Amino acid sequence: MKIFSMQLGMLGTNCYFLCDGQTNTCAVIDPGAAGSKVAAFAAERGYTISKILLTHAHFDHVGGLDVLHRAVPDAPIFVHRLDTDEAFNMSHGKLVYTDTYAEGDTIAVGSLSVHVLHTPGHTMGSVCLMAGNALFTGDTLFAGACGRTDFAGGSMEQMVCSLRRLGELPGDFDVYPGHGEQSTLDFERAHNPYLLEAMAR
Repeated sequence: MKIFSMQLGMLGTNCYFLCDGQTNTCAVIDPGAAGSKVAAFAAERGYTISKILLTHAHFDHVGGLDVLHRAVPDAPIFVHRLDTDEAFNMSHGKLVYTDTYAEGDTIAVGSLSVHVLHTPGHTMGSVCLMAGNALFTGDTLFAGACGRTDFAGGSMEQMVCSLRRLGELPGDFDVYPGHGEQSTLDFERAHNPYLLEAMAR
């Protein structure tokens, strides 16, 4: 398993490539605002994009979907069903998807398995994605912070529950957030004030 990343768009959204060396396939997690750059990045490294996985449907995470979908039309695009409602998802009409996933689902990426955790709070359909020791947290958990809850569909009460759930996961994980620097779950358990508060409730 290899993970590459690139920052895309004015808000510096982290787009991740979860790559399986056995099959030379990869999943793109949150393609941000530049679908053509995403497609070229994978192709230059010899990977075929087999899945496109969304942590949530805000515009800065899905802006490149239309172009990317045209570049790799056989790659299904997954989003949680609760983030498909334009009235709440803030996708600005840029959401493109072919499939939905839910809590407990497992998505195959070559020989890799990606497990879906429903973690509402930033949006109703926010998810975190687990693959091996990697945890892709979207805009739920950041290094030293958490996602905003004051947008349509957000909820601080749900965010607290989602953060507590992440904090209670067994073992350590490498944390790959939707914005900002990477971290580890153990570090966030020890230093992130939002996670500490959530776990204390």
